[in-house]
Amino acid sequence: MNQIQDEGTPPEEPGRRQILPALVLAMLAFSMVQTAVVPILPSLATGVHVSSGTVAWLMTANLLAAAVLTPLLGRFGDLYGRRTMLLVSLGGLALGSVLAVSTESFAWLVTARVLQGAGGGVLPLAISVVRNQFPPREVPAGIGAVSAAMGIGSALGLVVTGLLMEQWSYKSVFWAGLLISLVAIAWCTAGIPKDVVTDHTVKVDPLGALTLAGWLCALLLAVSQGNSWGWGSGRIIGLFIAATVIAATWTVIELKVPHPLVSIRMLVSPVVAITNAAGAVIGFGMYGCFMVISNFAQTPEKTAHYGFSADVLHAGVMLLPSAIGSMAAAPVGARLITTRGPRIPLSLGGLLAAVAMGFLAVVNGHPADLYLAAAVFGFGVGLAYTAMPAAINSAVPIEQSGIANGMNAVFRTVGGAVGTAVLGSVLASDTIEGLPLPTLGAYQEAFWITATGCFVAAVASLALRTPLSSVNSGKPAVRQSDPAEKAVP
Repeated sequence: MNQIQDEGTPPEEPGRRQILPALVLAMLAFSMVQTAVVPILPSLATGVHVSSGTVAWLMTANLLAAAVLTPLLGRFGDLYGRRTMLLVSLGGLALGSVLAVSTESFAWLVTARVLQGAGGGVLPLAISVVRNQFPPREVPAGIGAVSAAMGIGSALGLVVTGLLMEQWSYKSVFWAGLLISLVAIAWCTAGIPKDVVTDHTVKVDPLGALTLAGWLCALLLAVSQGNSWGWGSGRIIGLFIAATVIAATWTVIELKVPHPLVSIRMLVSPVVAITNAAGAVIGFGMYGCFMVISNFAQTPEKTAHYGFSADVLHAGVMLLPSAIGSMAAAPVGARLITTRGPRIPLSLGGLLAAVAMGFLAVVNGHPADLYLAAAVFGFGVGLAYTAMPAAINSAVPIEQSGIANGMNAVFRTVGGAVGTAVLGSVLASDTIEGLPLPTLGAYQEAFWITATGCFVAAVASLALRTPLSSVNSGKPAVRQSDPAEKAVP
């Protein structure tokens, strides 16, 4: 197995004080850059002279790149050093931002968003750094801070975009992304100690990487373009079939190669499988919630007789309580993990998210309703996102931490893509007669769907069985290995 030179020898307290802020800033940089373009897609369509359907590729391209690169960078971190791959991930984020601010071409903007997708590797790499560099008793709090930064950055990205668009053009959003990326690179370079791999016997799995990228691209492309191309169209059906066939091929490859990119036994183990399923549903809720609440807030009240006629900035501010809720959830989740294990915060997080969305389905006539629901939803998601890495880390050895958490991030991304597609379809299928606006009933249905999904995640999470000793020691109760590894002499 891979060995990291400084593994098992955490730095002294002053060193650790530099590590966590650097990792939090890196996570904030990616999550802010990822969501910042959502409110400005109409402005971007006008600025680069493309249709509203075409401009959506700026989100699709980023989503595809992040889904593919997140597990790959996580695994490369396990093999070649987490700090090195973290800087590579942030470098892609910065390079994409440089390209975005220097071009007026839509094709190059799409390329820029693909490069920015490399930032998705920050999450599994940051979790691996915390697990590797911190003593076991401090790992839950460290992971909680990193996980909370994801939700905080996603909400802050919407607010920052609104503020920038009040004064400048859409280019300012990419300039802001470049600035925070460069600061994160500098801080991570100075604050995170270098980990050097001393065992190079484990090889890269190119076929596993290629087939993983293939089925993820086919699946996410089908999900993200279903509303535009038609769910029954030949292209969408063909993509779903291709995703199924390639995924089956990938599974066979990973079971047979001596050193798989992803251990299938690890992936289907009860703790990892349940956590990934919960991650997909919570991701469905989070991304769907952001889209639905933002659209609801911006609906012209005089025309639709609901909504709050909010501009981009005001709509972003309405989601700000979700960031505050995620921030507040991090220490609470860490404490619950230490004393009760990850099952309780993961289940409680799903339950609170469900309550928040159910509340909005019934009560939504005043801006205060959105503020309250966003805060409770953010707290619930913050608890869940803090608990997921703890559950996974309790079930996998440290040399699989990057890829295991990377795959969990992929499931969240897939869930988010499905959420935005399904809820977008719900809103588009029931519009006010003569107007391109969803009915209030369509929004209520979207809120109920999200609430139901989060409730299912809460119930499913109760099946988690993670010994508290393995959570607090940072070592899995039973070491996971791939069956193919046993055949290697």
